[in-house]
Amino acid sequence: MRAVMSAENLLDEPLGEFLDRLAGRGPAPAGGSAAAISIAMAAGLVSMVARASRRHWEEAGGAIGQAQALRARVAPLAQADADAFVDAFMILQHRDEVEERYRDQKLSEALEKAAEIPLKIAEAGSDIACLGAELVEKGNPEVRADAAAACVLSAAGTRIAAKLVEVNLAATDEDPRVRHVRSLVEVAEEASERALAAAE
Repeated sequence: MRAVMSAENLLDEPLGEFLDRLAGRGPAPAGGSAAAISIAMAAGLVSMVARASRRHWEEAGGAIGQAQALRARVAPLAQADADAFVDAFMILQHRDEVEERYRDQKLSEALEKAAEIPLKIAEAGSDIACLGAELVEKGNPEVRADAAAACVLSAAGTRIAAKLVEVNLAATDEDPRVRHVRSLVEVAEEASERALAAAE
């Protein structure tokens, strides 16, 4: 039932091929993978800006390490999200083939996993947005616009991932995961707005 995709396929393939797959007919990669890649690109921009800010901000070295760690954490989630989405999609498409007494449990488990990964993507996105905003305010003015761009990318990726959490869980406002992911969006968007204002 599982559609097999290699663990590092999306990260290993050329950008053009990834974009072709994103635009293709398959169920994945989709929004979650796009969000993860966007946030990973934002982390790369933040790392670049931090490197260019060593003479402007004494904590730039720490920002480089943090951005690299976040990039390493979020980039593989593009593939993980695609795999989880395919698993859930296949169970939905073939639910009648699953023994009835296990059907609801299998579907619930697949959707829970499909929500767990976007939640991790949103957490990374919120962190990158905050770090990028700090670099806009304290880093090298010559690359301030790049740091602001990273914030916007991160905030967008965080919002996308948050929506996927809500959709996959079909959760209510009382679900702590929904409250958590919405708070991540608020933090990321506030950081993005702060960064854009400071970059003017």
